[in-house]
Amino acid sequence: MRRYIKLLGGLAIVGTLSSPAFADPVKIGFITKFPVEFYSTMENAAKAYAEAHPDVEIVYGQGQSGTDIEGQIALIESMVTQGVQGIAITPVDPTVAPALDKAIAAGAKIVLMDNDIPGWTGKTALATTNNYNAGMIAGTYLKGVLKDGDKIGILEGVPGVPALDDRVTGMLKGLEGVAVEVVGRGGTNCTQELGVSVAEDILTANPDLKAIYAACGPPAVGATQAIENAGIANDAIVMVGFDACCGELDKVVSGQEDATVAQYPAKMGELGVDSLVKAIRGESVEELVDTGAGLVTAENVKDFQ
Repeated sequence: MRRYIKLLGGLAIVGTLSSPAFADPVKIGFITKFPVEFYSTMENAAKAYAEAHPDVEIVYGQGQSGTDIEGQIALIESMVTQGVQGIAITPVDPTVAPALDKAIAAGAKIVLMDNDIPGWTGKTALATTNNYNAGMIAGTYLKGVLKDGDKIGILEGVPGVPALDDRVTGMLKGLEGVAVEVVGRGGTNCTQELGVSVAEDILTANPDLKAIYAACGPPAVGATQAIENAGIANDAIVMVGFDACCGELDKVVSGQEDATVAQYPAKMGELGVDSLVKAIRGESVEELVDTGAGLVTAENVKDFQ
């Protein structure tokens, strides 16, 4: 905001002009879940936004794991103490809502990214993939390559986290029309180590397993390791993941993973920050910003590398 003086009929008229180049500085917090490629990409997009908008200062924070609730709460409280005017956050769990309520009470606006908090009305906007629809993309692919009677195992993310649950629910919806039997499923906390473990358990109990679906990138890579350790050929089992991160694209190229659902984390980070900055400056923003998803296979993997 800058002042101007205009001479009109000998009178000096004093007013203001709005200009992006002279916008009031904004300080915001940017919090992601834990250190994997997906969230690093989001953070890099936020940094690019800040570089292009020198009037925007961003304080960054990241949890230690997909279940680091206390760590994320501590980051929220720290950023409020640092005087941020808003926080863009990928909530690790709905239980961080009370900490976000305190941030709002302190004057901060909140934009959620990646994950929603169902029933929580404090958010200004949500920048995310429609995880249910994205899960349906995976299910529709599986429907096309499986037949009645085939057995599938499911590697869940963090059960109880709505976005991750939607990826499984959507996948099962996309599978409707083919009588596939779900013979095992388990939470992985979105880690590669648990992906290996849960996949091994399912494979051991079901030597005739035909497919595995993983709701996160790291456990998808873990499942390919379990399949390889079991001596199962790539073409003997269909492996589908979600996130197109953390080594998944290499697995698609090698044939160890048949497909994965790609989100667009850079767009999520950029639009999350942009929505927050606009809201702080009193501009109107969309409550839901759908950042999209797409299926990655060997045929189009180069488009995502």
